[in-house]
Amino acid sequence: MDSLELLLDQVREALVRRQPLRIHGGDTKAHLGRPVDGEPLDVSGHRGLVHYDPTELVATVRTGTPLAELNAALAEQGQMLPCEPPRLGEGATVGGTLACGLSGPRRPWAGSLRDFVLGTRLITGTGEHLRFGGEVMKNVAGYDVSRLLAGSQGCLGVVTEVSFKVLPRPRCTQSLSLELDAERALQRLAVWGREALPISAACHDGQRLQLRLEGGEGSVRSAVDRLGGEALGEAFWDELNEQRLAFFDDPRPLWRLSVPVNTPLLELPGSLLLDWGGAQYWLKSDAPTTVLREIAERAGGHALCYTPDAEREAQHPLPAALLDYHRRLKARLDPQGIFNPGRLYAGL
Repeated sequence: MDSLELLLDQVREALVRRQPLRIHGGDTKAHLGRPVDGEPLDVSGHRGLVHYDPTELVATVRTGTPLAELNAALAEQGQMLPCEPPRLGEGATVGGTLACGLSGPRRPWAGSLRDFVLGTRLITGTGEHLRFGGEVMKNVAGYDVSRLLAGSQGCLGVVTEVSFKVLPRPRCTQSLSLELDAERALQRLAVWGREALPISAACHDGQRLQLRLEGGEGSVRSAVDRLGGEALGEAFWDELNEQRLAFFDDPRPLWRLSVPVNTPLLELPGSLLLDWGGAQYWLKSDAPTTVLREIAERAGGHALCYTPDAEREAQHPLPAALLDYHRRLKARLDPQGIFNPGRLYAGL
């Protein structure tokens, strides 16, 4: 269903009235940002595949389309979004997926969500409907606005369409569970990262290292024979990605710490679940925000709070120079500041 004209009318009316807008689709990730005081702008009615060419590995889709619907269409052709963006709820839309910029367990090996964004169409804060990028790689001169929109949480405009590069699903998949403590697991992963092992996911649950191997049947079988361990059900990775493992039932605040690859095991107050081969820490902790963010910064990373409140901002604070860049970009695309004001940071 094409609801473009309705969305344009709503944005233009809001511009005339200087009325802030709270852009949303399925609202499955509303908890990831600061609360927005604005009139709801629902994009979930603007849905459907615009163009999908399996031979060219490109899918263009309206942003109100359920992510599950896009995934199903790709699966019918034996293809996928390699970055495995989490849904975090049945109503998750493509637009919300792009806005939050989240990626799943395959991210260190396949790339992030923004790496698969080829182009977008955007309603700006001047009421224009602009196209950025396209449906091929290397077609951008100047700023790659389409990729800047990944993770922008709707602060720069209303994305109406997005074109993704997609890839074939692996021919063979096998998951293993190995009895290793977290420190030894990280050491082994650092060594395996320099070898030709077809690892596509690695998680340590506090007791064991869970691995996923993907690729040709020969390379996967060879790796299984070499690594040993016990067979692990493939459902584990979806349970991890959708935060349905028992670890996430802990009532304490949930944090996600992102650190450079091959960072030694961090000492953190609380319960840990290591993802992305140790580059992403899921943490359940009551520790003060400043303590956790200082630990992340010392490791060269940052900390995002998945359960923010009045005392815990969701986003890691930006350096002054980077925050100024964000403000200037916001002013250029949304001069009246009507799109999700304050969702990422106060003043944006």
